[in-house]
Amino acid sequence: MARFFIDRPIFAWVIAIVIMLAGAMSIGTLPLEQYPDIAPTKVSVNATYPGASAKTIEDSVTQVIEQKMKGLDRLTSMSSSSTSSGTARIELTFEAGTNADVAQMQVQNKLQQAMSQLPQSVQSQGVTVTKSGTDFLMIVSLTSQDGSASATDIGDYISSSLLDVVSRIDGVGDVQALGSGYAMRIWLDPAKLQKYSLMPSDVTSALTSQNTEVSAGQLGALPATAGQRLTATITARSKLRTADQFREVIVKSDSAGSVVRLGDVARVELGSESYTINTRFDGKPSAAMGVKLATGANALTVSNAVKAKIAELEPFFPNRMKAVVGYDTTPFVRVSIEEVAKTLVEAMVLVVLIMYLFLQNLRATLVPAIAVPVVLLGTFGVLAALGYSINTLTMFGMVLAIGLLVDDAIVVVENVERLMSEEGLSPREATRKSMREITGALVGIALVLSAVFIPMAFFGGSTGVIYRQFSVTIVAAMLLSVLVALTLSPALCATLLKPAQAGHHDGRRGFFGWFNRSFERNAERYRSGVGGLLHRGKRSMLVYVLLLGVLGVTFMRLPTSFLPDEDQGTLMTQVKLPSSATDEQLQQTLKDFEAYLGAQKEVAHFIVLSGLSGDQATGNAFITLKDWSERGGKGQDAASLARRFTQEMSARASNASVFVMLPPAVRGLGSNAGFDVQLQDLGGIGHEALVEAREQFLALARKDPALSQVRSNNLDDTPQFAIDIDDRKAAALSLSTADINDTLSSAMGGSYVNDFVNNGRVKKSTCRPMRHSACSRTASTAGMCATATARWCRSPPSRAAAGPTARRSFRATTACRRSSSSAIRRPA
Repeated sequence: MARFFIDRPIFAWVIAIVIMLAGAMSIGTLPLEQYPDIAPTKVSVNATYPGASAKTIEDSVTQVIEQKMKGLDRLTSMSSSSTSSGTARIELTFEAGTNADVAQMQVQNKLQQAMSQLPQSVQSQGVTVTKSGTDFLMIVSLTSQDGSASATDIGDYISSSLLDVVSRIDGVGDVQALGSGYAMRIWLDPAKLQKYSLMPSDVTSALTSQNTEVSAGQLGALPATAGQRLTATITARSKLRTADQFREVIVKSDSAGSVVRLGDVARVELGSESYTINTRFDGKPSAAMGVKLATGANALTVSNAVKAKIAELEPFFPNRMKAVVGYDTTPFVRVSIEEVAKTLVEAMVLVVLIMYLFLQNLRATLVPAIAVPVVLLGTFGVLAALGYSINTLTMFGMVLAIGLLVDDAIVVVENVERLMSEEGLSPREATRKSMREITGALVGIALVLSAVFIPMAFFGGSTGVIYRQFSVTIVAAMLLSVLVALTLSPALCATLLKPAQAGHHDGRRGFFGWFNRSFERNAERYRSGVGGLLHRGKRSMLVYVLLLGVLGVTFMRLPTSFLPDEDQGTLMTQVKLPSSATDEQLQQTLKDFEAYLGAQKEVAHFIVLSGLSGDQATGNAFITLKDWSERGGKGQDAASLARRFTQEMSARASNASVFVMLPPAVRGLGSNAGFDVQLQDLGGIGHEALVEAREQFLALARKDPALSQVRSNNLDDTPQFAIDIDDRKAAALSLSTADINDTLSSAMGGSYVNDFVNNGRVKKSTCRPMRHSACSRTASTAGMCATATARWCRSPPSRAAAGPTARRSFRATTACRRSSSSAIRRPA
């Protein structure tokens, strides 16, 4: 084979050029990412039941959906949470490598079987299925530069004009509005309802019948009568658009022509759809949207696409709104790839310099120097063919492979030079003889090294994903190196090298002469040292055994980790108040936290959110630190800042628990650095016993010096106001249970009625009384105390379940973070 290319060097060059072109063209198509797709595929189901308790949602929504999630291919686990804010979330985890689109489709099909069993209010709100994780890729904040737009104005613009556009970008799994748009708020006055003998259900029925689109037909529709001269579409009614139109809705009338309009019994206004989430950017009111990455999508590509789309739309923003990417996880990915690429270039330069130092012949140095880029570019082509990406692992594999792949070309060059020097052969003859001698050795070396790395490609789980691309990169580089050593390197030796005389290195002067003499002296010392060790074999073996022992002890004491925690330039914060705290108390604590962050010189931007967790006691913050070049001092890395921020803010906010955390090392494996522990009630001993076990576990964990930031992700049990309806009293007052339930639902949770059109967009209309009373059609008004008794109790604000089967088990979740560099891998 080598003789063929020695006689046909142009053919060898053509093969090398084809390899380089394939690799060069592949570089532009290969996605850039920090790590390969390590996290398992996840699909989430989200539902909303306004006003319902955690227990109610669990019984009527969560369990109904979970029981239908059977027979899903490659499903490994399923977890769910039901909160007192009226939200249910079910997360299904599939094996790594599962097609996310197929998994989402299967979950959607199973969900359709459960839809008819869900409460009507849940069906009206909609149940969504997304193939995204729980953490944000980036958060885009919108603010009004001149203050002319309120937070609701900004939130409405995001919901109306940006959410749909951004969600259609390829690779975006979900876009969450961190703010609220407009809705038609109908505030019923119970006193006026009493005056006109109306009930909330009467108002809802009137709105449903009078705020609707009607398909009235067409004039002159086929089959038409003879001589028809005109066709026209008939319009009879359309959806309401303004608050004035809603006020004119007739809710009651009599035979005398008297009417009661909605404006007579309610205050109607265009207000906020939700008062749950409050967003502030750098201490100023704003609204935002959180972008979540679809499973398997490339973070850098999606981030760049979102930024480009926002920049394209920004000139059309109203009220001098300005968009700012307040939180972005991709700069660290970009910097990581750039640093590894820089290391790769430095390694190539050093390899060429060292080859020239030892070969001391520019022509001979060119042979392995030309082989390096051919092999590296060819490796990129192999990665593209296998569907891999350019990430830190594949780049590290190439850095490691550089030292191995040049060996083949160097062996060819050195053996050719030896034959020319010792036997006086011409370059072509020396190359032919050299390849007959070393071809078997080159192939054997490649096979041995491949046998070391190939098994790593068959590891399973998340570990296998990490090592697979790393090992394939090295093996591909090694095989291409042998191919180049058997084709291009012999052709280069035969055409580039000049005949060499025996001892041509010995007469060198200058730097090379000094280097050769020094190298020979050190080589002689080494030979003498080895000879001395061989004469003292027992002592040498004793030293060897001692070194092995020291190595073993050191290895056992080294901390282990799945992947190290790194300074990614971002931090996440959780602020927790007692579970019975109000939004006003939370806002005051968050404003103190904002003032603290604004005074920190290491902080570039911060987004503070309340209501993201669905309760009034928890706030979150996403902190973007200044560039790494501006934080070079001691204690300015992300881990040190997280510890300092936690300690100082905890001291300032005595009524709150503050945890500042690093983001997870790998997206999709948890929401923050560290690991989670889940306690499951497999024995069915009850909620109280589970809470007691959780507290015992937390107490023990806090005593462990290897753990820090030990916390519970669950809020403590909250006060609950339970209303027990007396059906006998209700019947005596001519009240039906349905009327009481409807009044309760409308009064405390609000009721979604239907939609209306505002600025060309369909939005919701909701109905809620100003005060709470149960209305009777015969009696005027009955206070709730006339038909029911109330009592205080305590209940968990959220309920969670986990398991791959239909069996129910409740859990308390505890999040911990290792104070050392080690971490425990989350099970797949």
